[in-house]
Amino acid sequence: MTSDTRGDDTRTMYDRMLAGDLYIADDPRILEASAAAIDLITAYNATTPRQEPLRRLILEQLLGSIGEGSGIRAPFYVDLGSRIRIGARTFANFGLVALDVAPITIGDDVMIGPNVQLLTPTHPIAPGPRRDKWEAAEPITIGNNVWLGGGVIVLPGVTIGENTVVGAGSVVTKDLPANVVAVGNPARVIRTLEDDDVVPERQP
Repeated sequence: MTSDTRGDDTRTMYDRMLAGDLYIADDPRILEASAAAIDLITAYNATTPRQEPLRRLILEQLLGSIGEGSGIRAPFYVDLGSRIRIGARTFANFGLVALDVAPITIGDDVMIGPNVQLLTPTHPIAPGPRRDKWEAAEPITIGNNVWLGGGVIVLPGVTIGENTVVGAGSVVTKDLPANVVAVGNPARVIRTLEDDDVVPERQP
């Protein structure tokens, strides 16, 4: 990532953020969007499983979209919420962190284990721009029927193909293809999934 300044760019920092370019998070619209998301996520995290209709209503207000039959166990944490889109019949266990400065797209029938982190924000490596508070973000895409084991971390810009299984505690630094099992830090493909694979007794 290269250095940048406000220069002749007349866009607001909010518009720069939406475009995926370097920005500084001092724009009133960014601050308001973040505050509104914190209000909603705080309300969501204060609910119980007995309040499912209320939970659904809050998620519909918070997220860009959420499909039928999908659910997220509290606590759940976001940056903006509005840049997250979740398909149908997807389940996320306790402690999901989805930092959606850039879009996060989660497909249908995805299983997300506890304490998973989906992290779109990035910061300059160069010390000067980082000290000046420039930042950016890259989108994350999780394909249909993916299983992310407990504690998985997905880094900015990563796409995970459909049906792929990512073992517990793995750190996904690069794209993963469809129909594979990947484990480790950084996550590496260890085998291809076969049609006759059965559910393992333990997570890979």
